[in-house]
Amino acid sequence: MLKISEILTSKNMTLSFEFFPPKKVENEKILFDTIDVLKNYKPDFVSVTYGAGGSTKDKTVDWTIKILKEYELNVMMHLTCISSTRNDIDLILEKLKTEGVENILALRGDIPKDFPVEEVRKDFNYAYELVRYIRGKNGFSIGVAGYPEGHLESENLEKDIEYLKIKVESGADFVITQLFFDNRYFFEFLNRATQVGINIPIIPGIMPVLNLSQVQRFVEMCGATVPEKLVKKLDGKTLEDMYKVGIEYAILQCKELIVNNVKGLHFYTLNKYNATKEILEGLGYVTE
Repeated sequence: MLKISEILTSKNMTLSFEFFPPKKVENEKILFDTIDVLKNYKPDFVSVTYGAGGSTKDKTVDWTIKILKEYELNVMMHLTCISSTRNDIDLILEKLKTEGVENILALRGDIPKDFPVEEVRKDFNYAYELVRYIRGKNGFSIGVAGYPEGHLESENLEKDIEYLKIKVESGADFVITQLFFDNRYFFEFLNRATQVGINIPIIPGIMPVLNLSQVQRFVEMCGATVPEKLVKKLDGKTLEDMYKVGIEYAILQCKELIVNNVKGLHFYTLNKYNATKEILEGLGYVTE
């Protein structure tokens, strides 16, 4: 399997998908179906998320290996470090290396509300510490998260980009951004990154707004701004029409990003293929 850092060096633009490990057995078929459909678009890589506090870490490792072995896709595993010891991380890294997984998205992870204080911060407090630790192990291509509108815990956008630079200087190879719905925030983020000397590839994260109930969740979850013009288009529509509006908006958003030579498109699929498939078709992607 290829390292994502190598893929980004050899291609002008990449295509990638994100999945999460199903918590229920009955949802595993949904994920299998989604991978079966989206693999036909020849993604350059896919990623598998990690639960808060590592709550689904065993499933994450299992699904990462399963996707690599059964689908022969370049796969990246998300790895959070909050509440983890060096030994915890070592065991996971050794397992991944043994199975041939060479790509990791290094994250601090959200702090679970119900975790005792002594369980939250162990050997790692921040993502850059995990990046530095993995880099010292050699053999992995390391991605980190970027926040076009700033991380919810950052004092301001200037501090936020400083924190990203620390992750890059600690050994990150590329950045994948949190979802956003106004490209202006992404382009401004790129400018801030350039100004502080960040020159590794930055890949935008894409997720369509498919109904109004999603809007509030997105705002609360990550602080992403949903443009008023999009909210107005969704308002008063049926669920079916809201879905169409969201797909059309995402297609236009992606087209503008492509015209501006982004390094890739990373789709947050929520383990469903319909929306991503329709967006890709609207962008002219064809299956083989």
